[in-house]
Amino acid sequence: MNRIEKIVIACDSFKGSCGAADVTKYLEEGLLQCRPELQTVKVPVADGGEGTVDALLFASGGKRISAEVADPLGRPIRADFGILPDGTAVLEMAAASGLPLLSKEERNPLITSTYGTGQLIKAALDQGCRRMILGIGGSATNDGGAGMAAALGARLWDEDGGELAFSNPLSPIGGAALSRLHHIDVSGLDPRLAECEMVVACDVTNPLCGVSGASAIYGPQKGADFEMICQLDLALTHYAEILKRDLRQDVAQLPGAGAAGGLGAGLMAFCGAKISSGIHSVLDALHFERLLSGADLVITGEGAVDHQTPFGKVPAGVAERTKAVCPDIAVIAVAGTLGEGYEKAYGCGIDHLMSIATGPLSLEQCMEQAPRLLKEAGCRIAHLTKLL
Repeated sequence: MNRIEKIVIACDSFKGSCGAADVTKYLEEGLLQCRPELQTVKVPVADGGEGTVDALLFASGGKRISAEVADPLGRPIRADFGILPDGTAVLEMAAASGLPLLSKEERNPLITSTYGTGQLIKAALDQGCRRMILGIGGSATNDGGAGMAAALGARLWDEDGGELAFSNPLSPIGGAALSRLHHIDVSGLDPRLAECEMVVACDVTNPLCGVSGASAIYGPQKGADFEMICQLDLALTHYAEILKRDLRQDVAQLPGAGAAGGLGAGLMAFCGAKISSGIHSVLDALHFERLLSGADLVITGEGAVDHQTPFGKVPAGVAERTKAVCPDIAVIAVAGTLGEGYEKAYGCGIDHLMSIATGPLSLEQCMEQAPRLLKEAGCRIAHLTKLL
């Protein structure tokens, strides 16, 4: 009898081709095609970015809620979040304030706002949720979470007594307006936040300001040129000083403060949020250790494994958690491509790396043929288990 009898399949999406649930499904089909007697457990996972809500609802059950919120430019849209069976809300800021909601021409972090993310948090509070996991990857904003705070009842004023209206769809105000901030009033902040435990799923450790801060590192992908980066960084520096003075929250240099254009800082200052590793927050919510009971092999993966994988990516997190629970469980990572420095992933507890590509295929071909290639990879792993 083969030693490998139970396999846990815990994969992220292969972006641009297959969501996490489909990746696990196709790998399972390949495994069972070659070894139908195997016991498999499918666990779609994510690292706090796109797909986090889907992954947790798929694996844990619960319900999906839709709310009307403002997009980064103040336009009304529908955004979903999840509520798990234990009452924990799972939200993605990208659903309300994400870069994919804007065309390339609309990207402008001087004016984009996180107001919609605040509305999403409020919707979860309205559903009775007092514990939240908030993934903050994929932001289109650089407003330090000021828009989010405004949606939750904080008021931000300029020196002339005018309110910085971060939610005005006719004249959206984003990160640039923080340079005019004079004081913050939190007397109207939603009191339910004081009862709420908020975990921010994020692997960004950047501070709020400076050469490693939100504006300098992530501003360009949101449409910022050098002049805009300088303007935004100065605005966030001023914002941090006001947060420290008015809220007694010195968050500027805390790891993760610069995540999502400074939303990390805003969530810590206004909501008492704690920054946590994205993948480990998800694995905690999934009670991943229980799923490993009796397992002989874990298959993980994502679209690309490279030198960045050890820094909070799904394959590294899954492997690290698996080895911490049971060092004897083998871990295989499947990837669309093995990029530069992929060998560094072995240091995370991954025992074997496998690309799904089986010939001289272009990236476009791999993405188009991902379902077939994943099934074939599953079949190859099934044959490999006969040797383990």
